[in-house]
Amino acid sequence: MSEGSIEFEGKTIHNRNPEDVARLGIIQVIEGGRCLEHLSVEENLLAGAAIIKRRSVIKSRLDMVYHYFPRLVDIRKNTSGYISGGERQMLAIGRALMAYPKLVLLDEPSLGLAPTLVLEIFEIVKRINTEEKTAALLVEQNARAALGLAEYGYVMENGRVVLDGPAESLKDNEDIKEFYFGLSSVGERKSYRGVKHYRRRKRWL
Repeated sequence: MSEGSIEFEGKTIHNRNPEDVARLGIIQVIEGGRCLEHLSVEENLLAGAAIIKRRSVIKSRLDMVYHYFPRLVDIRKNTSGYISGGERQMLAIGRALMAYPKLVLLDEPSLGLAPTLVLEIFEIVKRINTEEKTAALLVEQNARAALGLAEYGYVMENGRVVLDGPAESLKDNEDIKEFYFGLSSVGERKSYRGVKHYRRRKRWL
């Protein structure tokens, strides 16, 4: 059972149809970089602009996506079902940007990606936030990468928020360091087994 409501810019949205939410400027990037596998990369991007009618705007959005993800230019004619996992994640984010979003919901963008690629994609997301003024709500298990990107963070366990605050403050929190970064109070890296069997000593419990 759930209570309360979800609002965006003063409007209640939790009981609206998905297409109505999209038109308000909220676009989701689904976990795993899912795409329309039978379409080309560029056709996927154009599908993301379905709610935009003006061709000039669609063209400018496509140019913008290719600016942030130049790798997609090289594979724009490729069938998206055959591109790599990292390219799919870039495509999924790019497709979301085509809709001219005010808020992008990113669901586990680091899933299945190499650490260097995660850092590259997160850096691009940060640039988009700064340069395009597009807000992002990130759900991510990679706490170190997430807090490196976010301005404000929430720690959730078993469906409830147990800790929140500015990202810089959370990175300095002793529990975050120990249970999510694997570091002891003196900065030493703890063993994986030691972190996983911590006997419920978190200060928020």
